[in-house]
Amino acid sequence: MSRARLNIFIETDHARRLEELAALKGLSKSSIIAAALASFLSPDAADRREAAFAKRLDRLSNQFDKLERDQNILIETLALYIRYFLTVSAPVPEAQQEAARAQGRLRFQQFIEQLGRNLMRGRSLVKDIQEEVFPDAGQFFAMDDPAAPATSTPDDGGLI
Repeated sequence: MSRARLNIFIETDHARRLEELAALKGLSKSSIIAAALASFLSPDAADRREAAFAKRLDRLSNQFDKLERDQNILIETLALYIRYFLTVSAPVPEAQQEAARAQGRLRFQQFIEQLGRNLMRGRSLVKDIQEEVFPDAGQFFAMDDPAAPATSTPDDGGLI
């Protein structure tokens, strides 16, 4: 196979990276550049780039779906807690309000400390609950699919 000799100018950083890649892979710089040029000039190069973009977009879409799911869990959890709290909390008499505030500050401090411990350990209460309620991840996603067969859900304990 005959080859043509070319003299090209590339950025210094690109030359350094090409040198490192050639040493790492045990290939010549010419063979790396030839492969890159062949890939770039190939008629299916655009298809491969499009497939790579589609794969990345699918991954981002899945991440957004998980974020939306987690956000819905958090919103529902907060709403249930607020409804429960407002249902069971009796008004505090005027004489006991300062003591109640002090107790509230203490409980809030304990809450913040527990939150800090969970975050430092990388634990997620939402994930823990999700794994308890839906041990099979596929079961959790089947809830959103109207075509999926109905599965029994655990009793909410009758709190609300």
